Amino acid sequence: MELSFVYTVIGFSLAALSVFGNDSIQTLGTFIAAKKKWYKWYVLATAASVVLVVTLTYGWIVYDGDITFGRLNKIPYIEIQWYHAVAPLVLVMLTRVGIPVSTTFLVLSAFASTVILEKVLLKSIVGYAIAASAAYIVWFVVSKYINEKDDEITDPKRQAFWRNSQWVASGFLWATWLMHDVANIAVYLPRKIDPTLFILVMVYFVILIYYIFWREGGPIQKIVLEKTGTRYARSCTIIDLVYCAVLYFFKELNDLPMSTTWVFVGLLCGRELAIATHHKTNLRKYVFPIIGKDFLKMIFGLAISAGIVLSIHYVIIPNNLV
Repeated sequence: MELSFVYTVIGFSLAALSVFGNDSIQTLGTFIAAKKKWYKWYVLATAASVVLVVTLTYGWIVYDGDITFGRLNKIPYIEIQWYHAVAPLVLVMLTRVGIPVSTTFLVLSAFASTVILEKVLLKSIVGYAIAASAAYIVWFVVSKYINEKDDEITDPKRQAFWRNSQWVASGFLWATWLMHDVANIAVYLPRKIDPTLFILVMVYFVILIYYIFWREGGPIQKIVLEKTGTRYARSCTIIDLVYCAVLYFFKELNDLPMSTTWVFVGLLCGRELAIATHHKTNLRKYVFPIIGKDFLKMIFGLAISAGIVLSIHYVIIPNNLV
């Protein structure tokens, strides 16, 4: 058995575990937080798995065997080496301590050229800014009509409406997120995969989804739970819709990958600022510490990613500086 195959299996397995364990909480986190008191974890996991299989099957058919929806068009497939498996291993360790690092930077940094990585970083920074601005505007208006600090709906009919709405919003968001972040896993695979490999990949992905729901999101879920109102179906539905709109915009913008983590943290940042502004909350005391902590964690992850890409392109393979 060739070492390259061994590195591929290890890298792909760890990447899937870390990407779904870290980044999927951006989309599934609010879903889990709001739904777990109404439904068993395996019911929620089954719903998420159905959306996953349908979305990736659609991409596999439409994009002629490519489950990444063209996200890796500018990152050609290369033979997997030992250092390609290092990035997801680092990510698994960071995920276990609850650090929301960008899997796009951390995983793709081992594959992308420095030029492509700069473009990915720029797109992600713009994504953070747009998500924060859009969230601030939306929730500045929403806060005039809805008190998301302590306003859980008690009317049965309204509860049913928002619970059903969240199913739809979370489904669309989950599908849109998959169109972005599956690239961080499939980068270890040929750009076009055959039916047998596709089925094996789907089975492994579904197993991971059930594992994540069984753990109720894991340590990263704390990032979601500490934000205002994220356990309420109405709040979660609005978050999902805004996040989905931003991700879809960038999906259609171009085929470059981007950090959905940065977009998600930017959205939560803008939302917290808008709610705090409306309620005249002490920003320095209550809001800035939460926002600053999340931002520092992102910068920490970016620093690790930069270290990986610099080590690969300037030390391990110094002739590959394109």
